[in-house]
Amino acid sequence: MADPSSYRPKPGQIPDSPGVYKFRDEHRRVIYVGKAKNLRQRVANYFQDLANLHPRTRTMVTTAASVEWTVVSTEVEALQLEYSWIKEFDPRFNVKYRDDKSYPYLAVTLNEEFPRVQVMRGAKKKGVRYFGPYGHAWAIRETVDLMLRVFPVRTCSAGVFKNAARTGRPCLLGYIGKCSAPCVGRVTPEEHRELAEDFCDFMAGRTGTYIRRLEKDMMQAAEEMEYERAARLRDDAEALKRAMEKSAVVLADATDADLIAVAEDELEAALQIFHVRGGRVRGQRGWVTDKVEAVDTSGLVEHALQQLYGEERGDAVPKEVLVPALPEDPEAVSQWLADRRGSQVSLRIPQRGDKKDLMATVQRNAQQALGLHKTKRASDLTTRSRALEEIAEALGLDTAPLRIECYDISHLQGDDVVASMVVFEDGLARKSEYRRFQIKGFEGQDDVRSMHEVIGRRFKRYLQDKERTGEWEEAPEAAPGPASVHASATGPAATGPAAIGQAAADPAAIGQAAAGPVSTGPAATGPVPAPELTAASPDDEPEPREDDGRPKRFAYPPQLVVVDGGQPQVAAARRALDELGIDDIAVCGLAKRLEEVWLPDDDDPVVLPRSSEGLYLLQRVRDEAHRFAITYQRAKRAKRIRSSPLDDVTGLGETRKQALIKHFGSVKKLRQATIDEICEVPGIGRRTAESVVAALATTAPAAPAVNTATGEIIEEDDGGSS
Repeated sequence: MADPSSYRPKPGQIPDSPGVYKFRDEHRRVIYVGKAKNLRQRVANYFQDLANLHPRTRTMVTTAASVEWTVVSTEVEALQLEYSWIKEFDPRFNVKYRDDKSYPYLAVTLNEEFPRVQVMRGAKKKGVRYFGPYGHAWAIRETVDLMLRVFPVRTCSAGVFKNAARTGRPCLLGYIGKCSAPCVGRVTPEEHRELAEDFCDFMAGRTGTYIRRLEKDMMQAAEEMEYERAARLRDDAEALKRAMEKSAVVLADATDADLIAVAEDELEAALQIFHVRGGRVRGQRGWVTDKVEAVDTSGLVEHALQQLYGEERGDAVPKEVLVPALPEDPEAVSQWLADRRGSQVSLRIPQRGDKKDLMATVQRNAQQALGLHKTKRASDLTTRSRALEEIAEALGLDTAPLRIECYDISHLQGDDVVASMVVFEDGLARKSEYRRFQIKGFEGQDDVRSMHEVIGRRFKRYLQDKERTGEWEEAPEAAPGPASVHASATGPAATGPAAIGQAAADPAAIGQAAAGPVSTGPAATGPVPAPELTAASPDDEPEPREDDGRPKRFAYPPQLVVVDGGQPQVAAARRALDELGIDDIAVCGLAKRLEEVWLPDDDDPVVLPRSSEGLYLLQRVRDEAHRFAITYQRAKRAKRIRSSPLDDVTGLGETRKQALIKHFGSVKKLRQATIDEICEVPGIGRRTAESVVAALATTAPAAPAVNTATGEIIEEDDGGSS
């Protein structure tokens, strides 16, 4: 536990300008990000007597080892920079709302030639129009089914669409009038896009125009005694009205607004958002969060606004946002929202009328969501705590293993040997910490040797990270004067003219307000050499800088290492740790056959009861490691099987590769072609043709396939590989 006075900035060192500050721990991770109108007043509040601080704030300042700040021009810039840093560094002491599920949206893919209506989840894509979110996917499908009578927009996948275009026959929806069948040319691309845009207009709340037009056409058809057409138009109008009835009118003045309500207690908070468009509730979603920082309702609202609208632009930000409490600086937040929308946004607390009544409904939803979440979590926390305690007791550990890492080896008859590392923290999977390894030390099948290599590589990286952060070696003394401030800014702080300061435990690293974007810290003393052994995770992405505050790959040790296997695998893991001088990490193995737990140097296994929560947790960890390993192994094997000699041709992409295979029929026939014949393929120049011939000449053709039943040689016709 650090003493805040050891890194407290000197008097007058912190500017009194608006800005954003961040606390880092001893590993240089960013653990908290905040903003202030006056940095000097705000940051100084953290260094008062610990007894006067909120318990969560006290925990944060005693966990931190340094504080840095960035000066900006306005409060709006501070709000934007705070959001960017929270998103980039994921600080553990900042409030972060998490969805209790992935909400479905009704999406219209206007970025395609023939827009498609579909249910979509996850991150939003550019060029796609979204409506929602909805509570259930079936609610979207019911609405779409009603509206396809009037707006027969394409709903099929790309594969179904291409197949229909190839055969000249539309799908069932095209025959029953619920699709305009652009796949077979019944409508032009322009006509189909107009249908999709009308669909979007109706979903956006402009409903009256279409219903009045249908009713007018119905009356005209009746006057002309076209009764069948009039009946069809009547049914279309009724279908649109039924679709509208699925979202009740809550605000009579056709308001576009988002209503946000918060229910909280000392430990957690639940958030509910109602999306009202055209006076109707078009979507609803809920978030929950742990109150890991000392924050009141206004702070929770501000964090919610950042997360809700941080990635949105245009009409996705409504004209009006109704909240239970205004943020600390409502003018700056309103301006930030207006910048994202492109026009004025009203941020206020409803005082009377329909909006206040609707806010009360949203508040009741938030209270119920918080109660339901606490009921579920109480049971879950109790179970996980009991499981960790049982593991600690069975293995003779001093404390419960809050971080568990499990390793598994996967291969197919000695080929494509890979390993996996999965991480469970507090009994829950931490998927961002998962890692994958390729076995590089030897060829063939040897699970024990593979386990020794993987454990050694993983913890060698751990020791290297400890050395980099100075936990084992004293950091070199920085030269006095301005040279101790290194001009190597990283992250959002380095964008635009800003002044950055830092106060660290090392007096030589005390930051000073400077007139340009600079960054301080021991990491800037020179480039860090790459380690000799690295993990494939997932595609050997570069290791992040040690001073950027992001979580490192292997910097944090577990309390328990679990290996998938019995006594030999456990002994190999223990030997790898002993060779590195690591003796404070427990090791065990879980054998599949009898679910026995093996410990190093023990001839007999530990047998946990079948009903034990501890055994169940170990099984979950082991099975997750097995799943992760075999998924990687299969992907690696599939990539090898699909490989082609053409993959090695520089500048030959997938499109031109397919063009060559389509033109010649197979790699075998392509290998027999001349340079001039290859140049006849559209898009293939002479230089590329020469590269193709050279690549194929250096690879031996595959052995011919033989039909084992008849003995005949099967000609190559797949064109995928050689």
